[in-house]
Amino acid sequence: MSSPVPSFVRPTILNEINKQVVRRKLARQRHCLIEQGIQPEYLDSLFPPLLELFAPQSVQYNGGIAGVKDWKISCYLEVMPGGVPTTEPNVDLLQLFLPLLEACNVLFCHWYRQQHACNHNSNVKTSAVQCERLMTFITRYTPAPGEQALLKHVDGAGKVDGSIVVALPIDRWSPGGDHLFEGGGLTFWDGKGSDGSPLETHYDTRSGDIAFIDRAVWHQADPITKGTRWALVIFYRVL
Repeated sequence: MSSPVPSFVRPTILNEINKQVVRRKLARQRHCLIEQGIQPEYLDSLFPPLLELFAPQSVQYNGGIAGVKDWKISCYLEVMPGGVPTTEPNVDLLQLFLPLLEACNVLFCHWYRQQHACNHNSNVKTSAVQCERLMTFITRYTPAPGEQALLKHVDGAGKVDGSIVVALPIDRWSPGGDHLFEGGGLTFWDGKGSDGSPLETHYDTRSGDIAFIDRAVWHQADPITKGTRWALVIFYRVL
């Protein structure tokens, strides 16, 4: 590793990524999830200012995303060149989350090196892998129509090299809020089952869980029926 992980990242996470990648490769899967890779207490410290700064932006995706053309439940911290999908990223929220984003860069590069090592179909020299964030956003899921889920899709319409999803805390700070939730989590269609069909894997994610997703892996943020769930999502380009 070229950069050490900060104190809010679990010290054993790099070894855990290595072990997870081996298991997933045996199942021909191109994702992995590390439980509480980010300390929940650190994420708790970010949440009160997040609530103050979070401002969902209404954006339109050409062709839609998971069948939704008008997306209204995410706040964008960083956007793709040309101002896609919005020309007004939330700079204050970016500054709040920047230490976490920089830590995620280190973790993503490490995971990507392991995932693509000894991959004869890859043109990437894994020892030299570097990455840059293409887009960063925070999404708040609620039971309201159009806000419950992001159904089966691939990130960036398959045009990004990989992504990270970090599960954020449940809102325990808003007065009078419903701090319980039902539903949610992540589902992947990745690898093949014994009958040759895509292998479906579900994770009931909690604060601090971090998912690493390779290019064009089908997945979804599962519907919630009560409360709210929050997630940080980062799209990456590998250099």
